[in-house]
Amino acid sequence: MTALATLVPAGLALLGTGTALGVLLGRLSADRRGDRSDIDLGTPVERATFHTLHTASLAAPPLRAGLTEDTARHAVRGLRPLLGTEALCLADRTRVLAWDGPGAGHHEHRVMTRVHALLDSGRSESFRTGCEQPDCPLRWAVIAPLTGEEGVLGALVAYGSRESAVLVRAATEVARWVSVQLELAELDRSRTRLIEAEIRALRAQISPHFIYNSLAAIASFVRTDPEQARELLLEFADFTRYSFRRHGEFTQLADELRSIEQYLALAGARFGDRLSVTLQVAPEVLPVALPFLCLQPLVENAVKHGPGEAGSGCRITIAAQDAGTEAVVTVEDDGVGMAPARLRALLAGAGPASSGIGLRNVDERLRQVYGDDYGLVVETGVGAGMKVTVRVPKYRAGVHPGGGPD
Repeated sequence: MTALATLVPAGLALLGTGTALGVLLGRLSADRRGDRSDIDLGTPVERATFHTLHTASLAAPPLRAGLTEDTARHAVRGLRPLLGTEALCLADRTRVLAWDGPGAGHHEHRVMTRVHALLDSGRSESFRTGCEQPDCPLRWAVIAPLTGEEGVLGALVAYGSRESAVLVRAATEVARWVSVQLELAELDRSRTRLIEAEIRALRAQISPHFIYNSLAAIASFVRTDPEQARELLLEFADFTRYSFRRHGEFTQLADELRSIEQYLALAGARFGDRLSVTLQVAPEVLPVALPFLCLQPLVENAVKHGPGEAGSGCRITIAAQDAGTEAVVTVEDDGVGMAPARLRALLAGAGPASSGIGLRNVDERLRQVYGDDYGLVVETGVGAGMKVTVRVPKYRAGVHPGGGPD
């Protein structure tokens, strides 16, 4: 066989950066226990840095869900102590989402006028509140824009008892930090939408011809072998139920292989003796989590380019092996194969709209989830069949089976 490693441009990976907060937290915990013998709480600057990072780390997770009343409420509670202001509020383009501190009752209705002006200018500004209540500490404020891909999403408004140039700079920087969290939230949503679109594209690859041929094969057994027709009908129902489930970005290898068995049972009813299938599965890898519908397109490709095109017999071998910290799955057929140059073109999108999209989609999803080291490896040659290899880590943070059939 001629080896061909498919190369698809890597997707954008956003990686969180860690800090040495654990050391400082350990020191503070020891301080609370009264064990001061070996404690070095650091300089005032180091303690202030820790406090700032710790406060920001507590405010960040809620904002990663987007700008809503709930996330804004958590954020202002964390950010107000960081700024040291009398009051703090977050607003979107239409209303005040959250307020922390005094003065909400007689200041909330005024702040939206400032927000509407900010939507046009997009610039931070300071202003006197003009509050006439003698006991109100909110005499001066800074409003800064919260921005995203669609422009100004809202505003952060920090209130103080007096004019302060430091507060202007601090509020502006905090607003920029909040904007970054909101942009990351939008990227998370975009990634989710992309994954959903990819799964829809994979589902679309379940050819209408396959469905028609499966039902036709089932119908052919209704009179001659009713029990076989019944079994195939149940396989068809389970296969479509799994393939079109609505929840879960990841699934277990055991469930994916079960769906593949159902698919092959239906394909076998059509091709009969022309299709021979061998499964070799190590029990240790059955619980491994992997992207939903990432193996089925590989098997469909083997069936399509095996007996489907050659018109003669074809053997398909599916193996799932334990490889230490990884699980290795191979799908191999001895069908017609193809020229490596043609495969490259199909995977690059040059060719019929439906050709190669299943392999390309799976390759891109594997790289997005695990990194470029885990793309598909395809070996093929004219008349030499095709072998597709998938490697996935047995454990990866954030990758776990979720959802199930509706």
